Amino acid sequence: MSHEGCTGSFENGQQIVNKVRMMGFAMQFLPVPVEKECECGETFEMVTFESKCPHCGMTYAVTPCHAHDPESIMPAGKID
Repeated sequence: MSHEGCTGSFENGQQIVNKVRMMGFAMQFLPVPVEKECECGETFEMVTFESKCPHCGMTYAVTPCHAHDPESIMPAGKID
C-alpha cells in the first residue's frame, strides 16, 4: 500500500489498521480523544489511532489525516 497522503480512501477498518500500523501511528495518541460507541452498544474513549473496545475487543481505527472527523473512525473486527 503506497503512501497517498490525505487523499487515500479506505473501504474498511482493516485497511485503516494496516495503514496506521505501516506508518507507525497505531499507538500514537489522537489529537483529541473521542467517545466512541461500539457496535456492542457500549461506549469507550478512543485515545490512539488504533483502539480496542474494552468491553468486547472490537478494534477501531482512523488515519491521522481524518482524526478530526469521528465519522471517519471505522471498525476493523476483533484483531490482534
